[in-house]
Amino acid sequence: MNDAGLIVVTAFISPYRADREMAREIIGAERFVEVFLDASLEVCEGRDPKGLYKKARRGEIPEFTGVSAPYETPQAPAAHACRPERKRRRHASSGYLPNLLARRCR
Repeated sequence: MNDAGLIVVTAFISPYRADREMAREIIGAERFVEVFLDASLEVCEGRDPKGLYKKARRGEIPEFTGVSAPYETPQAPAAHACRPERKRRRHASSGYLPNLLARRCR
């Protein structure tokens, strides 16, 4: 899809910077757009319909991001949607992302 020039939006839990860098290298730095959706662990647990966080806390799921495995926050994401108590200049608002993609993917 990358070779065809398509814009592809994907959502991943990618806890390690090295993995995100590998994706950036494969896709190409000029086409890769990293968006950091910064939700607290409390919010993630509260929105967990499958109960995965509870299972991880009971030790039923090893190496679970945020519970028993680390999450390395992005150092310079193109957009950062953050919790209300954390104000950022660049954010993933409804108008910001389409404009960012349009500029980056021409």
